[in-house]
Amino acid sequence: MVTGTAAMTALEEELSRLAGSVPDPELPVLTLEELGVLRGVRVLAPGRVKVELTPTYTGCPAIEAMSSDIEHVLHEHGVAEVSVVTVLSPAWSTDDISAEGRRKLAEFGIAPPRHQGTSGTGAGPVPVTLAIRCPHCGSTETELLSRFSSTACKALRRCTACREPFDHFKEL
Repeated sequence: MVTGTAAMTALEEELSRLAGSVPDPELPVLTLEELGVLRGVRVLAPGRVKVELTPTYTGCPAIEAMSSDIEHVLHEHGVAEVSVVTVLSPAWSTDDISAEGRRKLAEFGIAPPRHQGTSGTGAGPVPVTLAIRCPHCGSTETELLSRFSSTACKALRRCTACREPFDHFKEL
């Protein structure tokens, strides 16, 4: 979801769709829109666009590749000057991952993060135990093998029912 205070023009909506369709460099099964890191697209002048992008965490090494890929796709569609700026507030949360993104993670064999309810209300149940569902067989009988997996945002787990290892996208 792209946020902003002013209504987007039709051109901005199209440019946002294009920028949002860029695959995440670390999880290419997801687009930047599905990951929820695309925060805004504004046309500043004819042929001049500003894109706001929030990294999944401060210091995320993929932010440079994301920026470069966005610039490339918008240049290919006739935008002469593209400025991609990093926006740190509000911070990205795993709640920003779309329902489609969560579905794709599970289909790809990565347990999606649980919703944390970071809407700012502070209401809602607080999980007492960590029940991560296996993306292969659906069992919640899983164990942590490593707090970090192929990227810092994922943990390595194993299902004790089907014995298959899998990545879990950690909640933030």
